[in-house]
Amino acid sequence: MEIVIAIAIGVLFGSGVWLVLRPRTFQVITGLLLLSYAVNLFIFIMGRLSINLPPLTLEKGPIDPALYADPVPQALVLTAIVIGFATTALYLVVLLASRGMTGTDHVEGREPEL
Repeated sequence: MEIVIAIAIGVLFGSGVWLVLRPRTFQVITGLLLLSYAVNLFIFIMGRLSINLPPLTLEKGPIDPALYADPVPQALVLTAIVIGFATTALYLVVLLASRGMTGTDHVEGREPEL
C-alpha cells in the first residue's frame, strides 16, 4: 500500500512541476494546485494514519501515544487546503485581469489585437 501512495504522490508532484514550467498561466495555476495536493497528501500520510482512535485524551496519569491519533497533521492539511483555495481564487482573479489587459494569457505576452 505504501508503494501505491508513494507513486501517487510522485505522479502528482511530477505533473505539477511539468505544468508549472508550461508557458500558459492556466497551466501554471493547475500545476500549483497539483503540487499543493501532493504536499498535502505527503503531510497527511506522514502523520501515521489511525483508524477508530480518538485524537485527544482527557484522562489523568501516564498516556500511551500509541492509543491516540495525532491531530497535528490533520490540522495542517486542513489549514493548507483553506489557504490553497484562497490563493487559487487570487491567482484566477489576477489571470482574468491580466488576460483582460493584455488580450492573452501567455507568459511572454504580446501586444493585444484590436
